[in-house]
Amino acid sequence: MIGRLKGVVAALDADSAVIDVNGVGYEIYAHARLLGRLALGESAPLAIETLVREDLIRLYAFESEAERAAFRLLQTVQGVGARHALSVLQVLPPDDLYDAVAAEDVTAIARAHGVGKKLAQRIAAELVSKVGGVARSGSVLTAAARKKASGETGTGAAAARADAVSALANLGYDGVDARRAVSVAAQDLDEQAGVGEIVKRALKELAA
Repeated sequence: MIGRLKGVVAALDADSAVIDVNGVGYEIYAHARLLGRLALGESAPLAIETLVREDLIRLYAFESEAERAAFRLLQTVQGVGARHALSVLQVLPPDDLYDAVAAEDVTAIARAHGVGKKLAQRIAAELVSKVGGVARSGSVLTAAARKKASGETGTGAAAARADAVSALANLGYDGVDARRAVSVAAQDLDEQAGVGEIVKRALKELAA
């Protein structure tokens, strides 16, 4: 199985690219965010997931092993195939995905093309108990995801951030934007900062 490729970008398409490795062209499939960062004639090191079926062999490319692990994890959910998994990772990089799962943010997951609300709910529900396995395999999980996976209720700074995200979501902000704003706000504040302080700082970040 091919697990990694490093070569020159020989061709680009809407959902795929060809990577020339010592004269051999490998067709890889990837989400638009990654394809948008590739440039013809430039070198590209990629993590690869090889999908083998009776009627095809397809290579899926990722920027990191963490993203490849998330791709595998998503496909453990009933009804989620490679196309769905790639679509989710297009809108939610690994850390954002794990945060969305920990927060049960179905709306954020459902932003992925082709993923309806019911499938998003299934992804959130089924991955809660599986994200710990990703941590054991070497990927980095956010504090919220680790707590959710281990069954911890969450206290202190982590709990304050989680409550701040919920407060912003209740105000109508998108879950992904809210988590990112809270993350930025938390970096500027003391670990003992309360939910109110975090929300105020996060709102400034969202308004910027």
